Amino acid sequence: MKSRQHQTPPSATIARYRHFQKYTGLYFITPWIIGFALFQLYPFVASFVYSFTNFNIFGKPSFVGLNNYIRLFTFDPDFKKSMGVTFAYALIEVPGKLLFALIIALLLNQKVRGVNGFRTIYYLPSILGGSVAISALWKLMFMKEGIVNSFLSVVRIPAVDWLGSPHVALFTISLLQIWQFGSAMVLFLAALKQIPQDLYESASLEGASKIRQFFSITFPMITPIVFFNLIMQTINALQNFTSAFIITKGGPLKSTYLIGLKLYTEGFNNFKMGYASAISWVMFACILGFTLVIFRSSSAWVYYQDGESF
Repeated sequence: MKSRQHQTPPSATIARYRHFQKYTGLYFITPWIIGFALFQLYPFVASFVYSFTNFNIFGKPSFVGLNNYIRLFTFDPDFKKSMGVTFAYALIEVPGKLLFALIIALLLNQKVRGVNGFRTIYYLPSILGGSVAISALWKLMFMKEGIVNSFLSVVRIPAVDWLGSPHVALFTISLLQIWQFGSAMVLFLAALKQIPQDLYESASLEGASKIRQFFSITFPMITPIVFFNLIMQTINALQNFTSAFIITKGGPLKSTYLIGLKLYTEGFNNFKMGYASAISWVMFACILGFTLVIFRSSSAWVYYQDGESF
């Protein structure tokens, strides 16, 4: 007689297969979940806890309650200065970048020869602009004997102290970020491509000028992308650090002392990690507040074809 071998019932096999199929997606994203928990979620929670301590890296943190936050708003003039500088910086950079990106997108939306090459060229600054090397190059360009002043001297314009004047330095580092308009420009260009051409044809037949067509057709149709770019660029502007650190070190007279630079100074120069954590959470609250204001205001100016709004 043949020995009976134990065989798995077909129903059990099907059940195991269905179980595996059900959790296949979870198995695949497990590495991401682990990385998110270790490198994002844990630091996020830990910084909140440390913001209520006097943690200084070298010793054990001790609970100090709201002392760090009280000190920020009552005894630290540098914090108030950095907040004002950061808001001023965002007011220069965000509208400047969006306006410049929209103008270039409108130009690149025209049917001209070699337009694809121009699109690639205009996007390059967004790839290179965030690097330390480009910030260092920007500093060399705008120093007192730099390329920009050399060009101004050729056209008989007096040299400008781009990095040494408290009234100009913030504008100078803002130009670096405005120059990185490529990502916003690509989104604007994609939105412009989606506008039905028959709307322009109808407007032309009714005698509407190009300017009238822009404000009556083009801009309302791309407001969802304007809304998205406004949120993303505001968040990026309020977190900027590299350009101020590399180009001006926060000077002159702390006119470019952004909140990100203040956080870095307290955490990595003064080793006051608890205090720096409190600064980071104030930054988070400000970013959240601005984002909520933009979301709340979107119903008044963002147009959706399906008639829905946030």
